[in-house]
Amino acid sequence: MKKLFLTLMALMTLTLAEAQVKPMVLGEKHAMLRVGGSKYVLLPVQETEEIAAIAVLDSRNEMVQRINVKLAVDRVDYWVPYELKGARLLDIEFHGDRRQKGAVGEFVCWKETKLSNTFDTANREHFRPVYHHTPVYGWMNDPNGMFYKDGTWHLYYQYNPYGSQWENMHWGHSTSKDLIHWEAQPLTFEPDWLGSIFSGSCVTNGNEVVAFYTSAGHHQTQSMAISKDNGRTFKKYEGNPVITSDKPDFRDPNVFWYEPTKRWIMILAVGQEMQLYSSADLKDWKYESAFGQEYGNHSGVWECPDLFKIGEKWVLLCNINPGGPFGGSATQYFVGQFDGHKFTCESMPKVTKWLDYGKDHYATVSFYNAPENRRVVLAWMSNWQYANQVPTKQFRSANSIPRDLGLFRHGEETYVSVVPSKEMLAARGAKVKKPTETCEIVVDMKGQTEIVLSNTKGEQVVMTYDAAKQTFSMDRTKSGDVSFSEAFPCVTTAPTYGSIRQLRIFIDRCSIEVFDAEGKVAMTNLVFPSEAYNIIKVKGGKATIYDIKY
Repeated sequence: MKKLFLTLMALMTLTLAEAQVKPMVLGEKHAMLRVGGSKYVLLPVQETEEIAAIAVLDSRNEMVQRINVKLAVDRVDYWVPYELKGARLLDIEFHGDRRQKGAVGEFVCWKETKLSNTFDTANREHFRPVYHHTPVYGWMNDPNGMFYKDGTWHLYYQYNPYGSQWENMHWGHSTSKDLIHWEAQPLTFEPDWLGSIFSGSCVTNGNEVVAFYTSAGHHQTQSMAISKDNGRTFKKYEGNPVITSDKPDFRDPNVFWYEPTKRWIMILAVGQEMQLYSSADLKDWKYESAFGQEYGNHSGVWECPDLFKIGEKWVLLCNINPGGPFGGSATQYFVGQFDGHKFTCESMPKVTKWLDYGKDHYATVSFYNAPENRRVVLAWMSNWQYANQVPTKQFRSANSIPRDLGLFRHGEETYVSVVPSKEMLAARGAKVKKPTETCEIVVDMKGQTEIVLSNTKGEQVVMTYDAAKQTFSMDRTKSGDVSFSEAFPCVTTAPTYGSIRQLRIFIDRCSIEVFDAEGKVAMTNLVFPSEAYNIIKVKGGKATIYDIKY
């Protein structure tokens, strides 16, 4: 009898759950869905569909959040969880031409919406990197708010938890002890009535961590939040926004302490220039100056700035989209001096310098307060030309491996050097005989060199060092799946600024990152081979292959 009673209770619970997800159709583009009784509602996503705007209502019918989800119409690509936290009703407005889609009540999303106390985050992706940071699920772009404190590296990032394409910008959060192994943390910032949460930075101020971010509503304004638990949780400042402007592109605040003037400095991306502000208390900001008119590349919007000192010179990072050397997004930089009020570039205005000559290296920013006075950076490893279409579904995008920046001189110019952070050397494992899907390849070169990575499917990546022309190139036109975007198959070429003698090549399932030993060349490209590159041929050099310890 007890067993029968439990079975009946289970059936009643299932029936109730099914009744809870039955839609109330109110019109050809409008429906409501009752939810509750579980931790999550799992929403089915179809990426080719139009956005459905969902107002989340609580038991008093007050809206607690608004999210945008591409709810499935005739097929399900994957599910995303929404944590209910007392929510009881979803008010859903569909967009697009319903005459082409059929009746709202017949959409597959109603049959596939699930109530659950769990959400399965086990990896289901062939191309998910092993030793690069990725979100557990959902979309990720720019790294944000990175800082180091008490032995822990904190990485925040632009995040959409309700789909694997750009939308619903939050700040996700991960932490690491070694820049290789990352632990996912709870969401840091959700959108509020000032807007979505765009890129920004964090600084440590005594026992507090102070975050700055762009509130992207009808206009873009700058906001701040304060953490008293080492960046685990934040309280948004009651005086937000702290800086406003009438410019349409006004975002990505990056803050640092400038000791000579005893003031905090904020650098902001504003259209096609960078603006500098100063403050004594992180709350009241004074405009100081602008930089950028006629300097560098202006083919796109300037974004995600960073300004820091290396040795006796200052470096200003300027991410631009579009306008990269091979189309789409990339990171340019300027070398000069900063006096607490303005940045002065030492190069001629038309000189353009790129931090990485690959196609998939953007939104580069550095960690605040890195140990040993290091300047450690991460980049978003993708390109806006195709980032929403790359062949993954559970997640999209990874960060580059960590890199340390320095300076070197060539001719009359000073350039920024880029080398893998020492943590990558610590991850180097035993020597292996052939390439694997996760390995480091060190190539010692005698001059003109060609390196071909391939697999049994005939897919290949060809890398060429032209000693006479002083260039290094990578050809990914036959690298695997290149069909998802006409902009993806390409050959990228970098100057070597003199001769190079050794390359370090990092492979991780869907990416290849190449550096010369002195840091004069950095090149980052995505690849999507149907099987790992397990064959290497080198002309003009010798390759040593190492496993990556993880």
